Amino acid sequence: MTEDALTQLNSFLSYLQVEKRLSDHTVEGYRHDLERLRDFCVEHDIEEWSAIHTSDIRTHIASRHRRGLGSKSLQRELSAIRSLFRYLLKKNLATLNPAQAVKAPKQDRKLPSVLDVDQVTGFLEANTDSWLEIRDQAIFELFYSCGLRLSELTALDLVDIDLADGSLIVQSGKGGKSRILPIGSKAVEALKNWLSLRTDLNRGEETALFLSARGTRLAQRSVQQRLETWCRKKGIAEHIHPHMLRHSFASHLLESSGDLRAVQELLGHSTIGTTQIYTHLNFQHLAEVYDQAHPRAKKRTP
Repeated sequence: MTEDALTQLNSFLSYLQVEKRLSDHTVEGYRHDLERLRDFCVEHDIEEWSAIHTSDIRTHIASRHRRGLGSKSLQRELSAIRSLFRYLLKKNLATLNPAQAVKAPKQDRKLPSVLDVDQVTGFLEANTDSWLEIRDQAIFELFYSCGLRLSELTALDLVDIDLADGSLIVQSGKGGKSRILPIGSKAVEALKNWLSLRTDLNRGEETALFLSARGTRLAQRSVQQRLETWCRKKGIAEHIHPHMLRHSFASHLLESSGDLRAVQELLGHSTIGTTQIYTHLNFQHLAEVYDQAHPRAKKRTP
């Protein structure tokens, strides 16, 4: 590239640091990303920033993707390139922003981790020897029985559950939506055990369903910590987090019923597309069974 082009790049980086007051670390990130574009220009005999076309940006991003750069990193690079050209346009050093319409490849969506039915059974069926563990068992049973989010569980009040009817209401789920959910018999039993002890802990007029040792509403972080303690006691090496019980609920229900719409309603998803990820989980399981069982699918050793 020409000396003028390199000077323009340095001027842009100085502008970010002096006028935009970005941190040294952030400016260095911009420099690194834009130097990759500079190298591309040198390789393709492009001497000026204004000579770069949209097709060049697409070629550059595709090349970076083939070298293993992930979607988030490519999005960051595109953001840096767009910022550079906005600066050049402002200084009348370019006539268009060639990166404006270029999008990074979509990031592969990771499938959520789930427990199989036997793992859930082993995890939930435990002898409890303290009021804490009786409360914790009710919490974990309710997670798996209803597919609740952590925030939804800690927000539950006593008035939100009806054990006679075997149901609960999520007053304000994600997006402010409420929904009514059935409670399974195992969770009802665990809740009854907890409620028989809750009265002694409630030192004021706390309305929360689950209380801490101080008699206050149980915090989300406390639930996560108690789950870690529960796993250590049971000798479970795998990291189990509250959302894994929600994922397991969804996967097992969909596997048994095949009713995607019903699972969507129970999870409180606003769109069916979010729920469809669990169909991929079930297909993955079926594919593993197929590979292991089908005589024409097995890999033959030479």
